[in-house]
Amino acid sequence: MAKHNHTGKLGETLAVDYFLNQGYLILHKNWRAGHWEVDLIAQKDKVLHFIEVKCRRSLRFGHPEESVSKKKIINLMNAAEAYCQINPSPVRMQFDVLAITLLDQNKPDFFLIEDVYV
Repeated sequence: MAKHNHTGKLGETLAVDYFLNQGYLILHKNWRAGHWEVDLIAQKDKVLHFIEVKCRRSLRFGHPEESVSKKKIINLMNAAEAYCQINPSPVRMQFDVLAITLLDQNKPDFFLIEDVYV
């Protein structure tokens, strides 16, 4: 497995732990609809969270959150729409980005950007 794939898998594992520790209920990991994918779908306090996870081991190419483009957020919104057509729910939806930086292997740095929109 390429190093960036390993970093991505590690980031998603760390993200699940992070959200569980914050009181979220994880509903799905890597949920797909057609060509859209949502890294995590979680629920907390009657809010359905569609979460993009970005993880980096260095800042050579910038902070992980900087790589979340407008197109990625639009794709996240389209995936959420598809999800809600399959799983109707009266709860509010929210789009979040969790950036994880692994400069120090012993202590990841988490940066949650909540309620992202375009």
